[in-house]
Amino acid sequence: MSKTDADYIDRPVDRAGRKSTLSMFMIMLGFTFFSASMWVGQNLAAGLDWLGFIWALVLGGLILAAYTGALGYIGAESGLSLDMLARRSFGQKGSYLPSAMISFTQIGWFGVGLAMFAIPVAKELMGLEVTPDHMPWQGYMLVAIAGILMTASAYFGIKSLTIVSYIAVPAVAILGTVAMIMAIDRGDAGLVEQFSRGAKDLGVIAGAGLVVGSFVSGGTATPNFTRFAKSAKVGLLTTVIAFFIGNSLMFLFGAVSSIYAGGNDIFEVMLNLNLFYIAVLVLGLNIWTTNDNALYTAGLGLSNIFGVDKKIMVLVSGLIGTLAAVWLYWNFCGWLNVLNCTLPPVGIILILSYFMHRKAYLDGVASSKGANPWAIAGVVLGAVVANLVHWGFPAINGMAVAAVCYLAGQCFSKKTA
Repeated sequence: MSKTDADYIDRPVDRAGRKSTLSMFMIMLGFTFFSASMWVGQNLAAGLDWLGFIWALVLGGLILAAYTGALGYIGAESGLSLDMLARRSFGQKGSYLPSAMISFTQIGWFGVGLAMFAIPVAKELMGLEVTPDHMPWQGYMLVAIAGILMTASAYFGIKSLTIVSYIAVPAVAILGTVAMIMAIDRGDAGLVEQFSRGAKDLGVIAGAGLVVGSFVSGGTATPNFTRFAKSAKVGLLTTVIAFFIGNSLMFLFGAVSSIYAGGNDIFEVMLNLNLFYIAVLVLGLNIWTTNDNALYTAGLGLSNIFGVDKKIMVLVSGLIGTLAAVWLYWNFCGWLNVLNCTLPPVGIILILSYFMHRKAYLDGVASSKGANPWAIAGVVLGAVVANLVHWGFPAINGMAVAAVCYLAGQCFSKKTA
C-alpha cells in the first residue's frame, strides 16, 4: 500500500489497514459528539417531562442505531466506503448523486460548526457584538483559524481522525458531565422536578423523531469509518454503542443546560459556572471531532465525482466551508435540515443492495459503469416524501419510498433480463 493510499480511496480496506476496537470506538464516539444535537436536547426538555425524555431517547436511539448499525456492519465487512458502495448500487455514474449529496451537506455542516465555535467565543472572550448583519473582523479571524486547524487534521485522513478522537472524546465526556452535575447541584430542584416545569406539548413519538433526525443524515456516512474495523461484529457494535452513548450525552447536555441555565448547550452552562476556559475547550473539541469527520466524508465524495485525490478535495471542501461559515450559520441551517431528509433514502438503498448481492460485493465484482435509474428514482422520490409528508418519522418515510422503488426496479430488471 502506498503512502498516498492510506485511506483506501479506490479499494477495500485490507487487514493491514484495520484498526483496534478501542480506536474504532473512539472514532465513532467522536463522530456522534455533535454540537447541534444539544439544540435538539433543548427542544426535548422544553416539550417533554423526564420520563417522556428518556422514552424519546430510547425509541429514537433504537431506530438510529438500527440504521447506522446496518451501515456500520456493511462498511466493516466489505471494507468499502460509502462512495464505493454507491458505485455498486447506483452504478459508477449514478454514484455521483449520493456522493454530491453527502459532500454538499457535510461541507455545509462543517461551515456551520466553525461558526458555532467562533460566534460564542467572539461574544464571550472578546466581548464583541455579533448579529446576523454584522460580524467583526476578529470573529472572522477565529473562523479562519479554526477552519485551518480542522482542515489540516482532516487532510491527514483516518490516522489524524483517530488521534483527535482519542484527545477529544474523554475530555468532552468527562468535563461536560462534571459541568452538568455541577449545574444540577446548584439548582433548586432535581432532574425529574425540573423537567416537569413549563409547557409540555411534545409527544414521545415527535420527540423520537427529533432524535432520529438529529443524526440520520450524518449517520449515512458510517461506512467511511467502520470499514477500518477489524470485523463486521466490531463495526456493528462500536457503531450502535457509540450512537447510544454519544447522542444521549449530547441530548442530556443540551437538555440540562436548558432547564437549569436557560442556554442552548453545555458551553453556556460552563460559563454560568465560571468555567470559561474549560467551556471553550469543550466546545472546540466537540465541534472538531464532528467537523473532521464531515470534511473527511466530503473529500471522499468529491474525489469519487471528480477523480481527484482525496486530500486535495479535503482542502477544497475546507476552504469552501470556511469562507461560507458565517453565512451558512445565519442563513442555511434550515436548508441543511431539508437536505438531511435526502440522505436516508441513499442509506437504505445501500443496505438493500448489499444484502441482496452480498456475495458479489465480497467477491469484488466490478460495478456497472452506467447509472441505476431505479436507485436514483428512489432517492429523488424518497427525498420528496421525507420533506413533504409530516406524519410519523420523515426519515423513515423517505426510506420506505426509496426501498419500494428500488425493490420494484430489481424485480422489473429480473423479469426483463
